[in-house]
Amino acid sequence: MYKILIISILATLLSASNPKIYAALGDVIYDNADNIEKLQNLEVYSDRASEIKEYIEEVNSTKEIGFKIELDRVKPDKKEYLIKLRELSKLNDSFVRSAKANYKNSLKNNNSLVFSQMINSGFIDTVKNKEEIIDYYFLHSDDINASGVIQSYLDEDIRLKAKRDALAKKYKSKKMREAEKIKRIRENDKEAQEKLEKMLQDEVNKKKIEIREHQKKELTK
Repeated sequence: MYKILIISILATLLSASNPKIYAALGDVIYDNADNIEKLQNLEVYSDRASEIKEYIEEVNSTKEIGFKIELDRVKPDKKEYLIKLRELSKLNDSFVRSAKANYKNSLKNNNSLVFSQMINSGFIDTVKNKEEIIDYYFLHSDDINASGVIQSYLDEDIRLKAKRDALAKKYKSKKMREAEKIKRIRENDKEAQEKLEKMLQDEVNKKKIEIREHQKKELTK
């Protein structure tokens, strides 16, 4: 029963996180493991499939040892664990370098299948290489299934375009409201000016009539 409980705890830890001991080294290895495991399904890695499988088994067993050290239920040698991590780190780095090399070669050789697989492998800095990736896609769009990274770029472009269109519409609407406001102000000013001119003209006409009436009275005296 006790053994079953320990196994259950280890299983939970393995699926939930990484050992904290030597985390600076271990996290990189453990976090990359899933992506490295997926490489064995790619044709370009067919000659390394068995190597990848063995590597993943070693990663999982080493991770389990790391948790056992933390649980302090058994006494694995911390030094041996560190040595194992360093060995796995070298292999991890070799897979990362390999993915980056395959990406560069796919660009050089116009191999769209490998290109698509590598940019979705998790080992390529797609932010840093975004412009290069987009340029290659538009040159070879007929040969590439726009999924994963490229689809996210296309979706982002659609969202940005929609946002730009909405802002342009809003800006245009604002300009139209401002133009209508200016027009109303000018019309009101014109109306006020016309009223003022009419009032002044009426005053002038009134004065003229008064002057004529006064002159008539003077002549009849």
